[in-house]
Amino acid sequence: MNNIEKTKRLVSVINAIHSQYSQDYFDTGKVEKINLSRTAVPTEHILRYRLNLHESINDYLVKHDLDGITYYYRVKTSESILDKIQRYSENADKYPVNNWMNDIFGARMILSAEELEQIIELLDGWQEEFGLKNWYFRDKDDYRGLHVYFKNKSNWLFPWELRLWDEADVELNIRTHQLHKRGFAG
Repeated sequence: MNNIEKTKRLVSVINAIHSQYSQDYFDTGKVEKINLSRTAVPTEHILRYRLNLHESINDYLVKHDLDGITYYYRVKTSESILDKIQRYSENADKYPVNNWMNDIFGARMILSAEELEQIIELLDGWQEEFGLKNWYFRDKDDYRGLHVYFKNKSNWLFPWELRLWDEADVELNIRTHQLHKRGFAG
């Protein structure tokens, strides 16, 4: 399997896990479904989702064959979520929660520049095939990366994110992330 096929497989698996986890989490009847297209969502709702995801994501990942696919993932920390809520609540422009709380689960995959270009050409088709929320290429403030968002077409599901990086941008992207996204830690 080449890296394009591996990336498509990872997109497919993340999308399937997002769908299954969301169904398992929200369809129990124990958790309220809140429309995330609103500009405010209770913090406790977000933090409960994050904690449950943190505790269970590996159970979902081990059920899928991702052998031979190198990727990294994380569940956003509570501190990072609280920092993000604070920053967006102070913003004069009010955006729907599902537009900015879109990375409670995040995965990364490193590719060559050529592979990244090929994926960009394929993403519109993948967006249709997998029902992805959207995707865009960010090139700003010393950061470059392709962001793909999983939503499964529902306003009560928290979007998840896959970032695809050119191998030449890894070091700078990590430094930029440390400077701009971890301010709450120090």
